[in-house]
Amino acid sequence: MDLFSSSWKALLAAVADLPADAFARPSGCTGWLVRDLVCHLVIDAQDVLITLATPADSPPTRDALTYWELSTTPPTGDDPLDALTVRLAAAYQDPTLLQFHLDDLGSAATRAASLADPTLHVGTRGQVLTAADYLSAYVLESTLHHLDLTTHLPDVAGPTVEGLAWSRRALEAIAGEAFPASWADRDVLLVGTGRRVASGAEAAELGALAARLPFVLG
Repeated sequence: MDLFSSSWKALLAAVADLPADAFARPSGCTGWLVRDLVCHLVIDAQDVLITLATPADSPPTRDALTYWELSTTPPTGDDPLDALTVRLAAAYQDPTLLQFHLDDLGSAATRAASLADPTLHVGTRGQVLTAADYLSAYVLESTLHHLDLTTHLPDVAGPTVEGLAWSRRALEAIAGEAFPASWADRDVLLVGTGRRVASGAEAAELGALAARLPFVLG
């Protein structure tokens, strides 16, 4: 629960500090500018609030790892929901309005997470999880999108060390594969999810694992 809050707060702070011209820069998400990514984070904050306010009577069907569906097909940016996000982001026009909206909803999501009973069963995407597992799953979401935010903005503060470490362990567990221990958590996440292509030397280190990449989470 605390890891969700610290990772999410770090992401909100990074967006709040962005200069206006940063919103027109590309992000690490295929087909999305930074403004589109930030608009997606607004939707993420809404999802957290909705899920924590949707208690379920049935036992959990997923946990923090099985929440994720694994695919090897990278997104193209042509998905209808992705296209809707782009249109919504463009409607803000003034980036400060988008920053305000994310801060407003994002802060509410942080408060809701801090007040939630970790053992509460909640429903989302047709599945049931404990609140603790749901928020733990979202650490991976927020960390990957924090990396997306900073792809072309190297001066922007990145994800927390703890969030990177948890997300690496989660990705390796979901994929059932271990990356080289010498690799930094950031590189494991970028290469493992296809956000960066492995160099020749990295591919050699990966061996047979290189042929399985990328691991696309949805």
